[in-house]
Amino acid sequence: MNVYEEMIDILKSELVPALGCTEPIAIAFASAKAREVLGDKPDEMKIECSSNIIKNAKSVVVPMTKNLKGIEAAAVVGMIGGDANKKLEVLTTVTEEDLAETKRLLEQGFCKTMLLESEEKLHLIVHMKKGDTTSLVELVKTHTGITRIEKNGEVIFEKEIEEAASSSVDYSILNVASILDFAENVDIELLKPILEPQIECNTKIAREGLKNKYGVNVGSTLLDIYGDDTKIRAKAMPAAGSDARMNGCELPVIINSGSGNQGMTVSLPVIEFGKMLDAGEEKILRALCISNLMAIYQKSEIGRLSAYCGAVSAAAGAGAGITYLYGGQEEQISRTIVNTLANVSGIVCDGAKSSCAAKIASAVDAAIVATMISLKGNCFMSGDGIVKDTIQKTIDGVVTLAKEGMKETDEVIVKIMLA
Repeated sequence: MNVYEEMIDILKSELVPALGCTEPIAIAFASAKAREVLGDKPDEMKIECSSNIIKNAKSVVVPMTKNLKGIEAAAVVGMIGGDANKKLEVLTTVTEEDLAETKRLLEQGFCKTMLLESEEKLHLIVHMKKGDTTSLVELVKTHTGITRIEKNGEVIFEKEIEEAASSSVDYSILNVASILDFAENVDIELLKPILEPQIECNTKIAREGLKNKYGVNVGSTLLDIYGDDTKIRAKAMPAAGSDARMNGCELPVIINSGSGNQGMTVSLPVIEFGKMLDAGEEKILRALCISNLMAIYQKSEIGRLSAYCGAVSAAAGAGAGITYLYGGQEEQISRTIVNTLANVSGIVCDGAKSSCAAKIASAVDAAIVATMISLKGNCFMSGDGIVKDTIQKTIDGVVTLAKEGMKETDEVIVKIMLA
């Protein structure tokens, strides 16, 4: 397989639709699968979640539930009305009757949640029991990465954790030069079926977030206060999409790096600048190819969940795409990414909730500033904090910061949230 085919596979693997925040959706998916294995509605249900799953699922509205929040709501509605075959769109099959039954069971305290002590950030186990029949589904590393299925205590499916997390695609091919070469030369017809749904879905939910009341309406507030300028819209659109998505909107999002918020952050600012610059469809698609792959390039080593806010990686990717729209080449695009990371790499992830929209707006603002600094020929220099003498070394440093430096930060954040 050549590099271009690998790049296409990376995009196809990462840019997939998801309904709602991906952590409660992962819970619903595992729950739906456990019910499928059990073969009946359980009498008892228990879910064990790693601290990062708890962090990202406890405060966000579960889609299709009319404002139910939290782990138990995701688990029970997935068990009652979810379809595991639909993966991250598992809850699209939920009916009014399913929701009524979900509410009844939640009022009874039907589902119990326990903290799962695990080295893995993304790790959950669903247990169900009906009479003498039991089922278990374990999910690790990725939002649909099932590693173990049991029925009546007998293992009927098992994968090694690393095997479940491994992908058929090769992320090691990603670097600034290879991404730009691919984005500028690949047949545009190969990109259309991957990127056009991202434009359509993410724009639609952003408009919904601007139109109606969701959370604290970060997106519409930005436009109301600061005006309908491209730089403001570039922040307001992904923020509005997050407003809607974090607060129960039932529209799907095309994700990036396992996150709908990152999918919107990496795409909508590029679309707004593309329209302002009258760049044309092909140029915008190539810019989106750059923004998505640059975000994946940074995030693939950090992992799906971390105390490091993924909006930063996504915004840096968006900045790269915007710089390309302005005619920037490899040097300017690299500078934009470095300038963004030098500014906002300290934003922490304290779970999925309404304030994610504000963090997205802050990260995109930093990326726009980084772009303009870069286009002026300037860049933060090696030795300026975490900035190193190459973009690869700078990104490697951010990966170390996110995976090692923020490990204790992550633990403290969870303790604060659960106190």
